[in-house]
Amino acid sequence: MKAQKMTKKAIKKEHKISKLIYITIGFLGVGLGAVGAVVPMLPAFPFLLLAAFGFGRGSEKLNNWFINTKLYKDNLESYVQGRGMTWKTKLRVIITVTLLMSIGFIMMHRVSVGRMVLACIWLFHILYFIFGVKTLGEEVEGE
Repeated sequence: MKAQKMTKKAIKKEHKISKLIYITIGFLGVGLGAVGAVVPMLPAFPFLLLAAFGFGRGSEKLNNWFINTKLYKDNLESYVQGRGMTWKTKLRVIITVTLLMSIGFIMMHRVSVGRMVLACIWLFHILYFIFGVKTLGEEVEGE
C-alpha cells in the first residue's frame, strides 16, 4: 500500500515537472517568436508553433491566452485552422529559412554529406510551403 502511494506521488511530481517544461517551452517560443516578428532574419513562425505546442501541453489557461494574442492571430491562426497562408507569409518564411540555411551551407564547405542533407531539407522546405500549405488571398490574413 505504501509503495502505491509513493508511486502516485512520484507520478504527480513527474506530471508537474513535465507541465513546467512545456510551459517553459511555450514562453521561450513566444519570446523568440516576438523577436522574429520584428527582426527580418529571425523567423517567427516556427517559434510560435513551438509556443502553441508548449502551451497546449502545459496549461489550458496559458494556451487560451496565447491563441487570443495578436502575435498568434497574425502569424499562426489561419495555418493552425487549416486554412493556409498568404503568399506574402509563405515567401517571408521561405526567404528567412533559405538565408539561415545558406549560412550553414557555407560553413559546411568541408562536409559534403552535411551540405547534401541541408540541401535536401531546404528543397523539402520549399516544396512543402509552395505545394503543401494552402495559399490564401491577401484579404483573408487580417481576419
